[in-house]
Amino acid sequence: MNRRSTPTSLSPAARTADSFALAARRLEAQRPVRNARLRRIAADLAQGQVDIATAGLEEHLDRYPGDADAIHLMAHAYLRQGRRDEALSRFARCLELAPDFALARFDRAKLLFKLDRFQAALDDLDLLLLRDAGNPLFRQMKADILRIVGEDARSLALCEELVAENPARPQSWIAYGHALRTAGHREKAIAAYRRAIECRPCSGLAWWGLAGMRTVRFSAGDAGAMEEQLRRTDVPPDDRIALQFSLGKAFEDMQAYGQSYELYAQGNAALRLRLDDASPARLIARAAASKALFTPGFLSRGSAGCEAPDPIFIVGQPRSGSTLLEQILSSHSAVEGTAELPYIRTLARRLEERGDYPAVLATLEPAALKALGEEYLESAAAHRKLGRPFFIDKAPANFWHVGLIRLILPNAKIINARRNPAACLLSMFKLYFNMPRPRLTELGRSYRDYVALMAHFDSVAPGKVHRVIYETLVGDPQGETRRMLDHLGLPFEESCLRFYETKRTVLTSSSEQVRKPISGEAVDSWRSYEPWLGPLLKSLGSAFTSYPDVPEELR
Repeated sequence: MNRRSTPTSLSPAARTADSFALAARRLEAQRPVRNARLRRIAADLAQGQVDIATAGLEEHLDRYPGDADAIHLMAHAYLRQGRRDEALSRFARCLELAPDFALARFDRAKLLFKLDRFQAALDDLDLLLLRDAGNPLFRQMKADILRIVGEDARSLALCEELVAENPARPQSWIAYGHALRTAGHREKAIAAYRRAIECRPCSGLAWWGLAGMRTVRFSAGDAGAMEEQLRRTDVPPDDRIALQFSLGKAFEDMQAYGQSYELYAQGNAALRLRLDDASPARLIARAAASKALFTPGFLSRGSAGCEAPDPIFIVGQPRSGSTLLEQILSSHSAVEGTAELPYIRTLARRLEERGDYPAVLATLEPAALKALGEEYLESAAAHRKLGRPFFIDKAPANFWHVGLIRLILPNAKIINARRNPAACLLSMFKLYFNMPRPRLTELGRSYRDYVALMAHFDSVAPGKVHRVIYETLVGDPQGETRRMLDHLGLPFEESCLRFYETKRTVLTSSSEQVRKPISGEAVDSWRSYEPWLGPLLKSLGSAFTSYPDVPEELR
């Protein structure tokens, strides 16, 4: 049997649906664990007995330090313990000893992907594809990474091949829909998500693929189909949550705002159960620590950072108009839009491993600050395709790291996108992503911390962060665009006002909205839900009542 053949006992639909599973089983079978003790340890690991498995592996490796199978298992034990750097080191050692260990290389590629080391992951995938060119697991991951780094055409081509080979597999249609949407092929993306729903009617990700486009309007038939799926008792939790968010969007389309809010609330409540209760408190502590550390004198150390002026950071809260700002600026001949780059976050996480962040920054020498800035630019280079002098990093949560940015990239420009907090946080509340979610009131407190932290940087580094108020931009797009360009030291170009004509990759949930002219439709849309927003507005306090001004107690 060649690598792309399948058992003849399966129906055509089953064969295509199972090709990924068959590839996974084939990958596992290429190097079976023959040692009985290692099989027992692997079973312990699979059952969650991580400490027992780790102890057994340590003992085994003391006697057999060159056992690649044991080192592979140890990498997985480290992953279960959250020790990702150590796991990466173990995968590397395993592949030194057994370069043809395909499963270990694929596992390393997955970890590199999670660590946002995209080129390294692609390198491993290309090695795997040299030996197994038809493997759908390798090709799908490669397509996903290529989409993230802006290689739209290559990503789309792979996804087209995979749906042709796997027409009964909903995940392939969803990935194809994502690739089409990113590249701006709206109608084809809708058709791909609809095809995924035909294959698996309870697929929450397929329904959310449609709902997340925002410009799609659900019909009463769509709402009924989702309600039918939610009445089932066998729908997996992740699908159920995504269906709740999608049905919330359907009721919103029908202006049934009470029912819509209830569905959004159900989905948010399920996600809140996955959140560590200490997380909101940690963010409060981080905001206080940042204000204490980043004084004018401390920030002056930024002169030792990397002097390159290339990056333009757009920060703020999600759903604050940041994608619109990115699209406007990316329409300028000197500026390239990239994506919500993860590399500042990656640097911050690495610093956290060395000590309390951001306090650990006080221990860094000038050469270390410069090296971090250079590392950031090297990582971001993979996303720069046009050779323009400036590029945009639009990761809203980088507002937590403005101090870090100022230290390692002192000549980078920073733009803070702000939107009415009720509209901004409600929009976040309505947005599905499979991550733990704070309560609305916790989001309100977080918004206050954000306003206070940005006000602090306005005070200690005047003029270094340019603030754009979303509602002002909607009312005076030319004036606000000119002010942004002045901050960046760039001449005005008319193309920035025709941003909706710019063809480029857009990875965020606003990808369809920014391909249309500016509209004031979203400015007051939050008021449809105002009867249910009392706790949120109370938690926001003066950050809401004083908006767009910064209240005195947050300065």
